[in-house]
Amino acid sequence: MKRSLFSRLPVVHQLRQSVGLQRGMLVVGLVITAVFVICALFAQLIAPYGFSQLRDANGQFGAQQAPSAEHIWGTTVSGYDVFSRVIWGAQTALEVMVVAVILSIFVGVFLGLVSGYFGGWLDRILVVLADAIYAFPSLLLAIVMSIVISGGQSNLYGGILAAAISITVVYIPQYFRVIRSETVRIKGGAFVESAKVIGASNTRIMVRHVLRNSTRTLPLIFTLNASEAVLTLAGLGFLGFGIEPTAAAEWGFDLNKSLSDVTSGIWWTAVFPGLAIVLSVLGVTLVGESLNDLADPRLRGRRAVAAAAGDVAATSVVPGGTLEAGPGGLAGLEGGGDFDDSGTRVHTDRSTS
Repeated sequence: MKRSLFSRLPVVHQLRQSVGLQRGMLVVGLVITAVFVICALFAQLIAPYGFSQLRDANGQFGAQQAPSAEHIWGTTVSGYDVFSRVIWGAQTALEVMVVAVILSIFVGVFLGLVSGYFGGWLDRILVVLADAIYAFPSLLLAIVMSIVISGGQSNLYGGILAAAISITVVYIPQYFRVIRSETVRIKGGAFVESAKVIGASNTRIMVRHVLRNSTRTLPLIFTLNASEAVLTLAGLGFLGFGIEPTAAAEWGFDLNKSLSDVTSGIWWTAVFPGLAIVLSVLGVTLVGESLNDLADPRLRGRRAVAAAAGDVAATSVVPGGTLEAGPGGLAGLEGGGDFDDSGTRVHTDRSTS
C-alpha cells in the first residue's frame, strides 16, 4: 500500500523509522526545536515588552530587579526585561541561523559541484582555498569577517547580515567538501556517460543528474551546522562583536553584560540567556544526530530486524509443528523409518502395519 504524502515528509519519515533511544532523542529534539521556533516567530506576541524597552506606564523598570509579577525573570543591569530579551533573542538567533546556513548551502554546493565535475586547475585552487579556510579557527575567522563586513555598524540588518555572512564563510568549506566528493564519485557513473553520449550539456548533466544524487546528506549537515551557528553568534556577541542591544536582542551580548552580576549574587541575568543558548543548541543537535544515525542503513533497519526476531523462532518449516532434534537428526523428516537409542536408523514397513 502506498504511503501518504505526510508519512513521506523528511522528519516524519525518519520518526517512523526510529526506535528506542533514537526515537526518544528525535522526539525531545523536535519538541525543544519547535518551542525555539515558535518563540522566534511569535516573539512580538509572547514577549510582554520590547527588546530595548526601559519603561512602561508605571515608569522606569529599574536595573537588576529580582523576578516579580511585573518582570517574571527580573531585569538586567541596563534595565531591560530579561524574559523579553530572551524571547526576542530567539528571533535574532533564528534569523542569523537561517540566513547563514542558506548562504553556506548555495555557495558551498555551487563551488563543490563545479570543482568536482570539471576538475583541473580550478579544482586544485578551490580545494586549497577550502582547506585553508577550514584549518583556520572558526570563531577567530568569524570575528575577523564580522569586523571587515560590519565596519563598526551594528544596526539590526547590518548586524544580522554581518553575523550571518561571518558564519557563512566558516561553513562553506564543509558543504564544498561533501558535494565535491559526491560529484567526483557520481560523474563516473554509467548514467552520466549515457547523458553525454546523447548530447546533454554540462549544465543539464550537473543539475539533473549529478546534483540530484549528491545532496542527500545536506539535511544532516544543515541541522548540525544550525546548532553551531547559534554558538558562533553567541560567541561573537559575548566578545563584543555582535549586535547592539538597541538594535536587536542577542543572548551572547546579555551574557557578557551579566558577568559582574554573577559575583554579586544576581543570578537571573545570566541563567536565563545561558539556558536559552544551551536548550536551543541541544534541541537542534539532538535532531541532527538522530537523523545522522537513521541515515546509516545498518541502524535504519533495526526496527524490521527486531520485529522479525520474535517470529523466526516460532516459524515452522515442517507441516504440523516445529522442528525437534533427535539422536540421529531431525525426526519426522523422512517417512518410513525411526531411530534406535544409538541413533541407527531402523526401517519399518508401514504397508504391513
